[in-house]
Parts: sequence; C-alpha cells; structure tokens
Amino acid sequence: MQLVTAFLGVGHIHMPGVTKMLQNRAGEVSVKSVYDSDPVRAAHHATALGAKFAADIETVLRDEEVTSVIVCSETDQHLELVTAAANAGKGIYCDKPLGLGAADAAAMADAVERSGVLFQCGYFSRGDPIHRFVKQEIAAGHLGRVTRARYALCHDGLLRGWFDGQYDWLMDPMRAGGGGFFDLGSLPLDVILDTFTATEGDVLHVAASIGSRTGRAGTAIDEYGTGMVTFASGAIATFEASWVDAKLRSGVEVHGTKGQIRYVGGELRYYSDLVDGADGERPWSALPEAAPHAFSLFWDAQLGRKLAIPLVTVREAARCSVVMERLYVRARR
Repeated sequence: MQLVTAFLGVGHIHMPGVTKMLQNRAGEVSVKSVYDSDPVRAAHHATALGAKFAADIETVLRDEEVTSVIVCSETDQHLELVTAAANAGKGIYCDKPLGLGAADAAAMADAVERSGVLFQCGYFSRGDPIHRFVKQEIAAGHLGRVTRARYALCHDGLLRGWFDGQYDWLMDPMRAGGGGFFDLGSLPLDVILDTFTATEGDVLHVAASIGSRTGRAGTAIDEYGTGMVTFASGAIATFEASWVDAKLRSGVEVHGTKGQIRYVGGELRYYSDLVDGADGERPWSALPEAAPHAFSLFWDAQLGRKLAIPLVTVREAARCSVVMERLYVRARR
C-alpha cells in the first residue's frame, strides 16, 4: 500500500528529521506536493522531496489522491492549516506544540473531532524508554501514592546559533508562542500530563517562572524556565526547559510513598517496596523498548499496523497548550 501525502508548511526546525524519516519510508509514503507561506522555501523543499510546488492550500486539499497532510509550519499558522485540512477530510500530522494557547488549540481540536480524521501531534518523547517505564510503574501502583516528580529537557541551541537565519521565527513570541520554556517545555509537560492524569486526576494549580540572561533572542522572549503543576490527588510535578544549558543535562525523578525512580546522566536507579530486586543500589536496565517516533506512528496507523503506543489525540495536544498558557500567565504575574 502506497500512501500519498503533502506538506502544509515546511518552516519548522524539525524538517530535516521529518524529511529523513520520509526517505526511509520511500516504498510506503510518497509526497505529492508542498505548500508553504514562503513560495521560495516551498519550492526548495518540493525539489528535495521530488514533489510538486503548490502555490496555495486549496491545490493540496482539493487533490483526492492526497489522503493526509504534514503540518511543519510556524506555530502561528497551525490554526489555519490544521482547520482547513480537517474540513477537507485529510489525515493530519502536526508538529508540536499544537497551538499558541488555549483558544486556537481548542478550535483545532473541535475541527479535527468534527471531521473524524486521523490525527497525530509530534510529541515524540512519549516513546522514550524512561518515560514508558515511569508510566508503566505508576499505573501498576509500584510507587505507591505519587508525591512529586521532576523532569528536565535542556540544550544549548541558542548559544550555538541553531535558530539564526531560517528558524529565527522561534525567537518571535507572536509566531512561536514563547521561547525556550515554551518550545522545549511542551515536551516534558506532555509527558507529565500523559503519565499522571490517569492516576492523579486533572491539573488544579500551576506556577511558573521564566527568564532570559544572554539577550541572544532579544528581550521579548524567554530562554529558560521552570513550571509546576499540582494534580487533584495532591501530586506535584515540576519541569525545566532551557535553550542555554552549557553541557550537563538533568533527567527525571519520580517519588512515591512506596518507591522512587531517578534517571540522571544516562543511569536509572529504581527503588520499590513492591518489586523484587528494585533496591535502588544498582542501575536498573529492565526497560520497555523505545517506541517509534511520533511521525512514524502516524504512518503505521494508516497502514493498519499494531502501534507500540497510542497516537497523541488532538484533545491531548490541545490540553498541553491550555496548561502551557496557564503557566505563562502565572509567570507574567
């Protein structure tokens, strides 16, 4: 079975990775056309992908051979592109985050759910073995009552100039939604919500602090930040994100009344009163396998294959945007 897709937007920094994954599926997926708000950029990627240049969105959406679209645009264009694709009955892969905030994310979720099209958001961290393990052990009750958790995702991309040139829109809050905390922070926030809401309930309270020290992204956007969410159960999760961490990276800690999981520096330690051998004294290696990337899962779902983990629903993607907006509101206060 050969799937035919098209691009609605190619401005995201993840485009090189997306292109490579498509090339690895050359026998299963073909790109027919490429649209972007920048015609020069669209033409460039169309040539690289062996596809046609599309001058407008309608050219893509009217094509009955195209059954899905890939939205890799700037975040402020997601509302127009995702809504149009949903109304046209096309399956949608949308890079993260879904929305700039609660309002546009909710509108997209409504459109996708009305249409019933297949949807996937690019929250690829859910497939990481560490996150899968934490979710598995919490669901099994092996940590007892969860009390607190801490996640971090940081890099030095701003210091290295990753966003200079064609990706400078990531430093514009009107186009990206926020800075380092928004861009990277949505990944651990999605993992936290996916991991804890089933057992700990909805998010009741949030708090956050964001900052900027280098000035490389100007003064209107944050370079790093810390967020805290409190669930209905009383469990507290904090997460950190940064574009300006020089080298060392923090990991994951989850604490409960019966056990603890700590992942730092590539080593995982696990203690549980309820699991044989989980004494916390030696590295723990019995982990689930890494699930395929969120982009790969989108195609597997269309090909009818069994998925290692579920797709990210549009409502889950919207939920992340809602909570992130609440965090930014609290930080500004």
